[in-house]
Amino acid sequence: MPTSKKRKTLAGSQRKAQPDSKPAGKVDPAEWIEITVLVRPRATSGGPEARAAARQQALELGAQLPAERQYVSREEFAAQHGADPDDLAKIDAFAHAHNLTVVQASIPRRTVKLAGTLADLTAAFKAKVQCYRIGRESYRGRTGSLSVPAELADIIVGVFGFDERPTARPHYRRLDGAPPRAAKGRKVGGKKGAKKKAGGRKGALTAAAAPMNASDGSFTPPEVARLYNFPVGLDGKGQCIAIIELNTKNDAGVRGAGFITADLEAYFERLNIPLPEISAIGVDGGANLPGINLDADGEVMLDIEVAGAVAPGAKLAVYFAPNTGQGFLDAVQTAIHDNVRKPSIISISWGGPEDRKTEQFRNAMDQAFQDAAALGVTVCCSAGDDGSSDQLSEERDGKPHVDFPAASPFALACGGTKLVGAGTSINSEVVWNEGDSVGSTGGGVSNFFPLPSYQAQAQVPKSPTNNAGRGVPDVAGNADPRTGYKVRASGQDTVVGGTSAVAPLWAALVALINQRLANLGKQPAGFLNPLIYSQPAVAGLFRDIIQGNNDIDGQFGKYEARQGWDACTGLGSPDGFKLMQALGG
Repeated sequence: MPTSKKRKTLAGSQRKAQPDSKPAGKVDPAEWIEITVLVRPRATSGGPEARAAARQQALELGAQLPAERQYVSREEFAAQHGADPDDLAKIDAFAHAHNLTVVQASIPRRTVKLAGTLADLTAAFKAKVQCYRIGRESYRGRTGSLSVPAELADIIVGVFGFDERPTARPHYRRLDGAPPRAAKGRKVGGKKGAKKKAGGRKGALTAAAAPMNASDGSFTPPEVARLYNFPVGLDGKGQCIAIIELNTKNDAGVRGAGFITADLEAYFERLNIPLPEISAIGVDGGANLPGINLDADGEVMLDIEVAGAVAPGAKLAVYFAPNTGQGFLDAVQTAIHDNVRKPSIISISWGGPEDRKTEQFRNAMDQAFQDAAALGVTVCCSAGDDGSSDQLSEERDGKPHVDFPAASPFALACGGTKLVGAGTSINSEVVWNEGDSVGSTGGGVSNFFPLPSYQAQAQVPKSPTNNAGRGVPDVAGNADPRTGYKVRASGQDTVVGGTSAVAPLWAALVALINQRLANLGKQPAGFLNPLIYSQPAVAGLFRDIIQGNNDIDGQFGKYEARQGWDACTGLGSPDGFKLMQALGG
């Protein structure tokens, strides 16, 4: 099928150079790369009205108790909501006309992987690319818009892979107060070399001060679970938690992030908890590569140790992808549609300001989370560690921002608290805000996603652009490093915090709840937001956090804790047992 010469700009593809970047020369036109082309769902090929109807259907599903829900199987999803084969055939014809290779096509993920020289790909999509540099890191970046033949303009909803700028950062904070950053690493090229020395070196999570012990306020993950009254007698058996991790460049320009099995074995042995079943899945060339970027390793270990210690019977599937927009999106979609491991929960501890993302990336990730809702998969996202600014101090522009992908209305956005307690008693719990040195919970109001129906009564303030926007977070949990989690990474025992710990904590809680629901012959919890907003105060599902704010440096005056929902800790921290009961468990 020939493609027409008339072209249209691809909606939402406009991209600007990163503010702190500098041009660094031309790209190599002969470089061979792969890009991901995302196409529309079959069910929404009718246009905006069909898309709105599908979105409303997902919201209505989330308002039902799990026992009342009718999820689709992954096979049914592909038939009903996957890509239309006719649309994929048109992409094939387009690829052939531009000397491109179709590497892979997926009906359920609605993606086509195209490969070719950079010259052929930029000609096919009229992409403007060049090399850029941020500090010591160089990358291929794209500016301007993309265009496609007119007959493909309604079919293609996103193109990812031209731009390789880092798309997210990990949301954890170390006890010594240093935020995660690209760590200097060795120039190693593979997992074998990375593992060889990593265990004997001081990791990026190693605190300058001695880690706090239990009497000083730090906790193991099971101790936090006990304080939050997580249901006992359950371990997550029968569930799979997907954990999204991004291979991030170190100062030498080498991508890495990963876990060291020996560290995990030592950690779980010390807790007297069986080592969970853990698998590493590579996406877009990503892999379990520990020892290259020790900061990124810290994120991976924190996620696994928190989720695994609270729900050790659940399988942990860790999806590794490059830290690019293409890698992030492909990892999430791979997890959602993994028909082998079939995750029922996804934990994401990476993100960044929503306005640093293109419209097509925001829409694509949001659509992926909507797909997860239809499949009965809960998506837990950390809300950020830099307060209402959502930016590191050197990046701030004097405006509040909200973190993405937590800003998606289909994400369970997880904020942070400072928790003081012992045994099963909470002495105090306030908004986590220790300033720039130790961090503060993210939270705010989206400039891009409208107020979802389930937040209509939550008194969400107007967004910074005076729109009625999605409020973040939805829920909260312990995140302050000064009352943080005991973990092990890079051969060192230490204490860390951040909303990166809250996302896997909530993921583990949902795994316990799903196990109980399955034992009763009921559906998994899935998309929780509409249900938990319906009657949180009556049900007593949350501990309302009413003290503190997340104005990390005192420059914004946003946001204050209050009774009910707020843009610091959402509805509050959980009473896990009561939440399970409210969901029918």
